[in-house]
Amino acid sequence: MVQTVLVVAAHSDDEALGCAGTIARHTQNGDKVHLVFLTDGVGARRASDEGARARKAASQKAADLLGATSMTQFSLPDNMIDSVPLIEVVKLIESSTENLAPNIVYTHHGGDLNIDHRLCQQAVLTAFRPFPDQTVHSIYGFEVASSTEWAFTTPNPFLPSHYVDITKTLQTKLQVLKAYEEEMRPFPHVRSEEAVVALARWRGASVGCAAAEAFTPIRTIRR
Repeated sequence: MVQTVLVVAAHSDDEALGCAGTIARHTQNGDKVHLVFLTDGVGARRASDEGARARKAASQKAADLLGATSMTQFSLPDNMIDSVPLIEVVKLIESSTENLAPNIVYTHHGGDLNIDHRLCQQAVLTAFRPFPDQTVHSIYGFEVASSTEWAFTTPNPFLPSHYVDITKTLQTKLQVLKAYEEEMRPFPHVRSEEAVVALARWRGASVGCAAAEAFTPIRTIRR
């Protein structure tokens, strides 16, 4: 059965770090995947039109590599989504997805260090409240290197119990990350290629496969 999959991330590159291998599996299986980014991903650091254009081009290249059906990128203030009323963030998500009728949603883990990530998850849960006619049956939270694992004192630690085998799509994930190469760092930084591979290997070994991405199930409904 073909599924409609929605990925809502605060910044473009979060999807690459968090669930690119899983996205690639979905598209290879014939599912339709739609990407929504809430910010341009550069505003807080390089507030320029040129920087935003370069990041959007990288986002589109990544989406093409993943086989995504569509990509929407908003321009909320990077690392300052808390300066925007939550209802406005919710409305952006609702307006960009009202005709998609997604079945599965991937978004951030709610205990991340990054404020944008936490508010993104809150907005997603609000936008997809479980009304009787809601099409979403599963919402999962992904981890983002240099945000999820750095939230040392969070009362909401990342404790995954949903894993996706990405043994066959790990190389696609690495190709997608190359589209965002200016966000990557040399090892031993957690945003290095070596660390990304090590995490995938560890998540995989935790459940008996060669590579995996891990998620926290936020809401699942069996109908």
